[in-house]
Amino acid sequence: MNREYHNWFSPHLQREMELLVFGHAGARVLVFPARMGRFFDYENWGLVRALQASLCEGLLQLYCVDSIDTESLYCSWRHPHDRLVRYLQYEGYLLHEVLPFMNHKNPNPFLIAHGCSLGAYYAANITLRHPQHFGKLVALSGRYDLTSHYGHYPPLFDDYYDENVYFNTPCHFLPQLECPNLLSRMRNLQITLVVGAEDPMLPSNRQLSEALHQKGIPHQMHIWAGEAHRAREWRKMVPLYL
Repeated sequence: MNREYHNWFSPHLQREMELLVFGHAGARVLVFPARMGRFFDYENWGLVRALQASLCEGLLQLYCVDSIDTESLYCSWRHPHDRLVRYLQYEGYLLHEVLPFMNHKNPNPFLIAHGCSLGAYYAANITLRHPQHFGKLVALSGRYDLTSHYGHYPPLFDDYYDENVYFNTPCHFLPQLECPNLLSRMRNLQITLVVGAEDPMLPSNRQLSEALHQKGIPHQMHIWAGEAHRAREWRKMVPLYL
């Protein structure tokens, strides 16, 4: 199985960024790490191995990107406004550096956004904000409202709220969205949400699912037994839903 390491200095982030590529052809998958995770976690947790057949057959090609959570959403010493500004710089890195890199390496037009835990938020947020780039979303154990309290997961922005919070909270902006062009593109997406029945994030998944339903956006939501918020469950999920 093809495995490649790449790094470059990002103009958008003004720092070195790293990623791993797995597979040689097929649908391109933009893979986000979990909360404060790294680009090598997906491999270390056995998720690449769980997809080995699809990768070797040229059905999928994974691009596992790094996170900057400790500089953005989980940078507790920064004001929430500044955390979101840094997050938007990260989005710029993805849209204007990583996606062109993927296009250059692999001409397959079908792009999947995928992640687990906070990575599912990243995948859902970028897909719903920029649906013109994507064909599919596979979000496992995700949280789609970072302003709300779920179990032992506190809100991230200390009651701060502005338009950047709004436009990066799928459970907030989607119910109010009226743009026909964006909604049309979203209705062409293949969207799969997966969450455990005992996961504190289940209400967030239900809220996003209801918002998608109200906007006529087809999707599937699968509820697994237990919390199902660990790599051992994700290893079982990815061959089923990717």
